[in-house]
Amino acid sequence: MAKRQLKKVLMLTREYSGLAGAGGVKDVSRQLAEALVRKGKQVSVVMPLYGFLDPEALGFKPLDLSLLINMHYVGRERQESVRLWSAEKCGVVIYLIDAERYREKKSIYTYTAEEAAGNPLHRQGMAHYDYFAMNVLLQKAAIAMMIRLGEKPDMIHCHDGHTALVPAMIREIEGYRHYFHETGCLVTIHNAGWGYHQEIADLAFAETITGLPSKVILGNLLDGHFNPFLAASAYGVLNTVSENYARELQETGDDRLTGWLGHRLIDRKVVLAGVTNGINPADYDPMQPAAMGIEAAFSPADGKYAGKARCRAILIKDLQAGDLPGIDQTGSLDSHPKQPLFTFIGRFTAQKGVDKLVGSLETLLPMDKKFQALVLGTGEPKIEEELIALTTDSRYRGRVCLLRGFDPVLANRIYAAGDFFLVPSQYEPCGLTDYIAQLFGNLPIVHAIGGLVKVVDGVTGLAYREHNSAALMGTMLKAIHLFRSDKDKMLEMRRAAVNEINRHYTWDNVVNRYLKLYHRAMEMAAAEEMQPEV
Repeated sequence: MAKRQLKKVLMLTREYSGLAGAGGVKDVSRQLAEALVRKGKQVSVVMPLYGFLDPEALGFKPLDLSLLINMHYVGRERQESVRLWSAEKCGVVIYLIDAERYREKKSIYTYTAEEAAGNPLHRQGMAHYDYFAMNVLLQKAAIAMMIRLGEKPDMIHCHDGHTALVPAMIREIEGYRHYFHETGCLVTIHNAGWGYHQEIADLAFAETITGLPSKVILGNLLDGHFNPFLAASAYGVLNTVSENYARELQETGDDRLTGWLGHRLIDRKVVLAGVTNGINPADYDPMQPAAMGIEAAFSPADGKYAGKARCRAILIKDLQAGDLPGIDQTGSLDSHPKQPLFTFIGRFTAQKGVDKLVGSLETLLPMDKKFQALVLGTGEPKIEEELIALTTDSRYRGRVCLLRGFDPVLANRIYAAGDFFLVPSQYEPCGLTDYIAQLFGNLPIVHAIGGLVKVVDGVTGLAYREHNSAALMGTMLKAIHLFRSDKDKMLEMRRAAVNEINRHYTWDNVVNRYLKLYHRAMEMAAAEEMQPEV
């Protein structure tokens, strides 16, 4: 049988950079889509129209098409009305699913303070109570849209558990099977941590609202919950966002953090593929200061750092003035350009290793009095309180600064100012901040886990193996010694880090690995088509 050509790819996602984002999914969705367009593929993306989006202001136009989607509850048949908006951005056709269920949401995954104030049952930061229905509606609406528009993609790429039911739906639900019989499916697991699978305990509700047969629901349980990733495994190809993360999930005890998803897949003879995410270096180019929002240009690839020193000086001046709109600042930094500056940007959670960062700083600050630390993010109240305690300790005045909140331009300024960037994650499927730091000449210090093993110790950054404060502190001491004693080595590491990204980790390189997975998924669909019907 002749090998089918891959021409059309449709992606389903809850996030897309420039429209709606909460994590790394937004970057992968957009950058991979645009890389596929550069490869000559026809790419479309389907995502919800959240209440915080203004489609007209974003350049979207309504389609003359409305859909009624079956969204039955147990004992109650019901439908939900859906409209569609579309726009083309950078060659990618983006469809927004317009439904009341999405319009009423002010955030992608959780309730905002505004929503909590209007409904005592909704706590700020709590996941949407109808998360499973939101996911099902997106997937059913996307399938119905394709059929109504006569679109038959060669590949459907599903991002994370929010969209992982599509492979089962198009193979098991009457009316879909024949239409999509040649379509391959890939499900990318961006985070396999337990609680991120979009699983559901109410099995009767899962069967009723999805329309999937009971054999699919009951045959794909993990810890008593219906699991979308398990459901996808019989109908499509699964990958994670780094080779090492895939290995950890299926070959090590680290899979306990997923509820043993990886090992359950191995029991089914399903081997997870791994594709390390890429990055577009042009999106984080310190030679374009106006676009980055930084104060001066510099080039880690060429070893030109005068502009980086200016970026640090002006940022510290702003910290001393306490003049950062929308940011809650405690502590400040004195001007010490000859002292190493450690930086962190991210969520203040144990998963991100911030508890270990606090522990290492508590020991290291009184031990070595000639380094500084700057931290940006928000997170768990207990960890925030511990960070505040460090910044308000009179012994460390001018050495530690905490910035609670987030602003992308401020993040770029911190990347540009820092000497070392801390990534002490307990687990990390891929990691994006280490790439960004490297492009800004800010050497990453990483816990060598998951996708963070792409940082080569002593070559493109510094790495440690044990997940504890002592190991992190020991590596920070190595960084301090490197900064003080071997500036030439630091320059070479910074240059090597940028060169490594340009050689191996641009999206124009990484997309080729996804194309191989797409062909594998299409071959899987073709093999299913040739199976005799029972």
